[in-house]
Amino acid sequence: MAGCLSEADFVMVEEGFSTRDLLEQLTLEASQATTAEMELVQHIGVPASKIIYGNPCKQIAHIKYAAKHGVRLLSFDNEMELAKVVKSHPSAKMVLCIATNDSHSRSRLSLKFGVSLKSCRQLFEDAKRNHVEVVGVSFHIGSGCPDPQAYAQSIADARLVFEMGAELGHRMHILDLGGGFPGVEGAKVRFEEISSVINSALDLYFPEGCGVDILAKLGRYYVTSAFTLAVSIIAKKEVLLEQPGREEENGSAPKTILYRLGEGEYGIFNSVLFDNTCPTPILQKKPSTEQPLYSSSLWGPVIDGCDCIAEGLWLPQLHVGDWLVFENMGAYTMGMGSLLGGAQTCRITYAMSRVAWEALRGQLLPAEQDEDAEGTCRPLSCGWEITDTLCMRPVFTPASIM
Repeated sequence: MAGCLSEADFVMVEEGFSTRDLLEQLTLEASQATTAEMELVQHIGVPASKIIYGNPCKQIAHIKYAAKHGVRLLSFDNEMELAKVVKSHPSAKMVLCIATNDSHSRSRLSLKFGVSLKSCRQLFEDAKRNHVEVVGVSFHIGSGCPDPQAYAQSIADARLVFEMGAELGHRMHILDLGGGFPGVEGAKVRFEEISSVINSALDLYFPEGCGVDILAKLGRYYVTSAFTLAVSIIAKKEVLLEQPGREEENGSAPKTILYRLGEGEYGIFNSVLFDNTCPTPILQKKPSTEQPLYSSSLWGPVIDGCDCIAEGLWLPQLHVGDWLVFENMGAYTMGMGSLLGGAQTCRITYAMSRVAWEALRGQLLPAEQDEDAEGTCRPLSCGWEITDTLCMRPVFTPASIM
């Protein structure tokens, strides 16, 4: 459908495009790339020169694939990784991944990736000895960092590493700011606040005209709020709470209700593990104020005590077949889930507002096609108008992205 982007469509921008507000040059970075991902982005027209194989922990087979298909920019953070690249892709140019202070981040990547500042010189020397050129620096302060100044400190550290590399003859011209940028309204730290801190630090350490290309991974920022999940209740169980002497307002014994959904942490809700969040559902049917609320929890379909989506919720009495809606489900959801137990991937239904459609229609469709399209496909003003406005018959499965 014209103007509607799926998660796959975001691959080109998910791992970095640049203007000076944050970035400067169209580039794609496969930060956790596989050969399939590199093949995908080249298939959609991204030239090899614009791809950075950004995972500092790569399989040898993937390094050889990058070499065969012209991907020359690779990341590293240790001697062994450099040695693998020297052997399997000697013409590669390297980006050094440095550690950051991500102690306050919700998802801490420096526990696993990144080299300390005191070890950078040794890696520069090793690269020089092996006739490999280091052309840039990357870092990632993790997701959900509440302190924008962590970016400023990392940019200052990158400046020191740039100077260190230049002293040893490396021509440094790439700075990758990482990702984890918030993509929802109401985040603890707004994207604009982070951008302001980053731009001030760039002006100080990498000013305009210094010859350095500034990159960043904007995947979470772009796709988080782009997807809403609708999932149905497939089973429920009421458990009486053993609290003698206590009764509910209606005189019955206190209870908690366990609802099992068609999706769980091993599927779309694996974002609960990545982000350490407790998703709050929006009810399909708005409850009346007179309805009592019950202690409730949401569980996935897998027979596993770890497949808990949310606890401590107070919800009205729900029933099997009822639908729950979860907003901001675009990041680390479909792309990270497994097909445990033979589960099938969810269906995606595209929706856009009439205002957005009117704004885009003139640019996306020639005038003659525009007139023909008017009678065959009407855009949605609301996701709940699906049955009346989709061009095709909608299909709802136990888990559907709307």
